[in-house]
Formats: sequence, structure tokens, C-alpha cells
Amino acid sequence: MTSGFARTLSILIAMALGALVPQAHAFSWAIRWTIVVMLFLVFLQTRLSRTGLQRSHLTLLAVNIGLGYFGWGVGWLAGGRDLALVGFFAGITPTAIAAPVIISFLRGRVDYVVMAFLLSNVAIPVLLPVLLPLVLGRTTPDVMVQVLGSMVFVVFAPMLGAWLLRALHPAAAEWPSRLRNFSFALWVTTMFLVTANASEFLRQHADTPHLLLAKIALLTLLMAAVNFGVGRLIGGPKFGREASQALGQKNTTFAIYLALSYASPLVALGPTCYVLWHNLWNSWQLHQGSRRESGD
Repeated sequence: MTSGFARTLSILIAMALGALVPQAHAFSWAIRWTIVVMLFLVFLQTRLSRTGLQRSHLTLLAVNIGLGYFGWGVGWLAGGRDLALVGFFAGITPTAIAAPVIISFLRGRVDYVVMAFLLSNVAIPVLLPVLLPLVLGRTTPDVMVQVLGSMVFVVFAPMLGAWLLRALHPAAAEWPSRLRNFSFALWVTTMFLVTANASEFLRQHADTPHLLLAKIALLTLLMAAVNFGVGRLIGGPKFGREASQALGQKNTTFAIYLALSYASPLVALGPTCYVLWHNLWNSWQLHQGSRRESGD
């Protein structure tokens, strides 16, 4: 069995088990810890500088915001206010915490995705108290505090810890390459827990009309395709894969929080479905990347 096929199979098995064992959602608290460890390893080999900010980063941010309203319009035409909000959150949500991890597995420019992640996860929460009322019809003053508070623990703590360790022990920058299998095992575990969490959420809302659920699934699939596709166009030949990941892989935990806090559990089914779409795409990318590495 080739390493590429083995990795792909392990991801698919993890997602299948997560769907079949929704009870594992009780351990979803561990997701943030697996991501913290993976980000710590990513930051050990990542150097950021002011020169790392590309013009395309600003374009990504502007398009990220614009796609929120694009999704809102498509959803409104497809079925009214609830679907409009599903489309809005599928577009407006900032880059996922795990996006730099995926790019590191694909041996892409991690620093590019980290910069896009930091920019979108700071700028969008700051802007959301202004942007959300346009689609909700009421103010949302606590959004910025909730998101930025979470980022301190999940992002900035491992970032500063990794950079401090590298300054004190430069050889630590070599650890990520030696621990790639460990990082991948953490990612597989995360996929299992994320899918179990999504499966449990869907089971709790099993009374949702099938036609409506199908519309939510198709709308989020469309938005995932648009996000990844437009991101690749923005990145161009140099940063296509990185920009695609930055725009397409969404912070769905944040989106679910927004939907439950300011909309409804029905709207929260949107980012729950998006979890499945962007992780299926990630699985395919990792499969292709592993095949290229092994020469299959």
C-alpha cells in the first residue's frame, strides 16, 4: 500500500467513523488542543515579516467580505431569509485555524496562509458588528470580543511559544519535518472529532425537512466551490494553492457560533455542512499531494 493511498484511506476512515459514532462529540473539547499542537509545530518553521504581506492578501480580505453578500443573495433567491443567512456565513467566515496546517502538509507557503489567517481573523470580527446588522436587522456588539479572545489562546499562544523556543533552541525548527507523521495523526484525530460533532448536530436536527436540508447542503457546496475557486484565481500562479486554501477553508466553529447566537439552529446547519465539503476537498488535496511525493 502506497503512503499516499494509506493517508487518504486513514482520513476517509476517520470521517466515516466520526459520522457513525456521533457520541464522540463529547470529546470535541479536544479539537482546539490538537489544533494548538499542530499550529505550534507549524509556527516552529514559519517566519513572518512585514514584507510577507502581499497585495493579494488585501484582495482576499475584500473578496471574503464580498462573498458573504454574494452568498446572501444566492440563498435569498433559493429560499428566503434562512437560506440567505446560510449563504452569508458560508462566504463571510474568516480563514480556518487549521488552514496553515493543511498547507504545511502540502508543502506550500505556510507564511502566506498564516498572514491571510491573521488578517481575516482580526479584520472580519472587527467589521462584523457593522456587517451583520445589514443582514440580521439588529446590532451584534459582542462578536469582536468573543473571536479575538479565542484567538489569544488558539493562535497567539502557540505562535509566541514556538518563536520563543526557536530563539532559545534554534534546532527546534527541524522538529516539524521529523514529526510529520505525528502531525498527520493529530489531523486524522481532528477529522474524526469534527465529523462526529457535525454528525451529532445533524442528528439533533433530524426533523428538518429533507428538501430544506438538501438546499442547505447544495448552497454550502456551491459556496465552497466558489471560495476555493476564486481564491485560486486571486493567488495566481505563485500563490494559487495558498490563496485557495485561505479563502476556502473556513472557521466553521466561529460560523456555527454566529448562527446559533444571532440566527437559529437551522442556519447553523449551513456551516455544519460546510465542514464536510471543505474536509472532503482537503482529503483529495492531501491524497494528490501524497501521490506526487511518492511518485505514484
